[in-house]
Amino acid sequence: MEIRPFSEEDRPFLRTLYLASRKASWHWLDQQAWQLEDFDHIIIGERVWVAIEQQRRVGFAAVNVSDNFLHSLYIGPEWQRRGIGSALLDQVEATFTAHGALKCLAANSAALSFYQQRGWQMVSYGESEQGKYVLMHLNKSPGPR
Repeated sequence: MEIRPFSEEDRPFLRTLYLASRKASWHWLDQQAWQLEDFDHIIIGERVWVAIEQQRRVGFAAVNVSDNFLHSLYIGPEWQRRGIGSALLDQVEATFTAHGALKCLAANSAALSFYQQRGWQMVSYGESEQGKYVLMHLNKSPGPR
């Protein structure tokens, strides 16, 4: 597997992946208004990492580097549970300078479990357009894990 920075050639593939992943993972939400172009809005101003497996784009992560904030981590539905999310998260966590933060929808139990297994801690709760979310932090420790 390869993790590399986003290039403009990735956009059409990641648009499709983002839409498919949201539909599979956020099945409880109204999906009628979702569009391929939604991807374009979530990566503005972010550093984006792309996961490549078998010469296919299979996932991505978008990070607001100045805030150490993981904004997006999506894996294509058919590629989930193969270590791709962990590889992307390793790349993201390596960019954090102090502690990392993310918001995860409370109803997305698989994602919450994934982050907790990786050492992320729930610190508070909030409400968004998509429903309740959990704010999570990761304290950056020196040295390898």
